Amino acid sequence: MNYDIVCSTKNLSTEEWLKIRTLGIGGSDAGIIAGCNPYRSIFELWQEKRGEIPVREEESEVTHFGKVLEDVVRKEFIQRTGLMVRKKNSILRSKEYPFMIADLDGVVNEFDGTYSIFEAKTAIEFKNNDWKNGEIPKAYQLQVQHYLAVTGFQKAYIAVLVGGNKFYWMEVYRDEQLIKMLVSMESHFWHCVREGEEPDVDASKATSLYLGTKYNNAKVGSVIDLDEQMLSAIEKYEQIKIELDSLTEQKRLVENQLKSALAENEAGRVGGHIVKWKPIVQTRIDSNKLKKEHKEVYDDCKKEVIYRKFSVA
Repeated sequence: MNYDIVCSTKNLSTEEWLKIRTLGIGGSDAGIIAGCNPYRSIFELWQEKRGEIPVREEESEVTHFGKVLEDVVRKEFIQRTGLMVRKKNSILRSKEYPFMIADLDGVVNEFDGTYSIFEAKTAIEFKNNDWKNGEIPKAYQLQVQHYLAVTGFQKAYIAVLVGGNKFYWMEVYRDEQLIKMLVSMESHFWHCVREGEEPDVDASKATSLYLGTKYNNAKVGSVIDLDEQMLSAIEKYEQIKIELDSLTEQKRLVENQLKSALAENEAGRVGGHIVKWKPIVQTRIDSNKLKKEHKEVYDDCKKEVIYRKFSVA
């Protein structure tokens, strides 16, 4: 086998399971490290693995029913494919890369006697078209490639229940190039965890939110001398801004041309495309009128929001 069994998960409490997650990098961590998770930043994960903050177990309606429906998804997959899926009920650790661990939803017994990964997912109706067209979220692709790296298996199945009434399943084959990239990223991240070195800043939305929250309160009037290396970052930022402004203007031109062609019509068709320019009705509070006519209500309801505006000059 390519892996060792760390422990059984059958009788683990939530607290014990979360503690074990700090012993290595799991499949759901892979997307965070790669910057594909919009809700979790690599800095939060780094702090969790170092024990500096509690491991965050996102318990929402979505995650709750995701767990509840896991058996339903597994049974439906078995019924539709005829393949046997058994629960692993164990935390696995890669022998070659001991920092890589895995907690599998199941193992598929293939008809030829080999084994594959089984991963159960649930998704909201809004994501139906993506799954219907075989588009697997990047974070899930990385998750199963991580599992394939740990187990040495050649294939994974992802089965998903969308909106509670649409079921899809698809195969994901082992990608050696992607696994090599994953191992490299995860190895570097684990080095940062062990050595106490903060990971590099990435381009994810989660990191933007993390930095905005961490440094929300600025020291008024404070100015520091930046490292000379930041000059290249500033030059790059300014160049990207110029290119982005140009592209935005080009996009606006094309958009205006299409709007002019549509005129008073809501939609237009050409070459298999549909262009829509539909009226949207929104209800908004007239804050100026409210302040003028009902100042006490306005003062009671207003909320001060502090944020930091970024600019380069």
